[in-house]
Amino acid sequence: MAQTNVLVVEDESIVSKDIQHSLKKLGYHVVGAASTGEQAVQLAQQHMPDIILMDIMLKGEMNGIEAADTIRKETNIPVIFLTAYADESTLAKAKVTQPYGYIIKPFKEIDIHTSIEMALYKHKKEAEVLKERDMLFALVENKDPAKDILFVKSNSRLVKLKTTDIYYVEALKDYVVINTLNTRYTVHSTMKDIESKLPESDFIRVHRSFIVRLDKIVAIEQPNLILENDKKVIPIGGSYKDDLAKRLNLV
Repeated sequence: MAQTNVLVVEDESIVSKDIQHSLKKLGYHVVGAASTGEQAVQLAQQHMPDIILMDIMLKGEMNGIEAADTIRKETNIPVIFLTAYADESTLAKAKVTQPYGYIIKPFKEIDIHTSIEMALYKHKKEAEVLKERDMLFALVENKDPAKDILFVKSNSRLVKLKTTDIYYVEALKDYVVINTLNTRYTVHSTMKDIESKLPESDFIRVHRSFIVRLDKIVAIEQPNLILENDKKVIPIGGSYKDDLAKRLNLV
């Protein structure tokens, strides 16, 4: 397993060296040490560490809170604040930068270890949520050019589903059930939304509660149609009959 890279930002030389020593004992890799906010921003951009331990009260024009805010906006590297100051005013300013931890001096090695591991876990989970959100947004806005692919949520993960494997889609109260030959995926959506994501040339709405894939239809026995393999019988809605007749290659 790769070592976790840590950047230490502390303007007291003795304290900084003590923190670095503790980090190395705990198995972390110190990529650098900064004593000013400006230097912290520079080293963060240069080394892109996994996490930063940041003293709030730094000498110079840029304090730890300002440095953390800049780093968050430019790199999204998680920051844990180190400080001997825990007054409400300082806490209020620090919260704005959305830190991943807050350790009060003096602290023990176990405090550093626990805070780092919790921060890394939180950051990882947030990244996963953002990735999933962006993927869902892309699907909703039809930004994905691969129209023959859908991503459906199943057991807390996104599963890639080829539209060629879909037999039919069924409305079920506030949910929509996507049916393949052997699997059912229940998603919180609407028929209109699902219909907009399916290739129009391959699917057709045959009932207010059913969308079917055209090449899965094997027979029509009015007022129903039958799908291949599982022999599912789908009702044909009166207002959908004409459209279905136009889409079928009748002789």
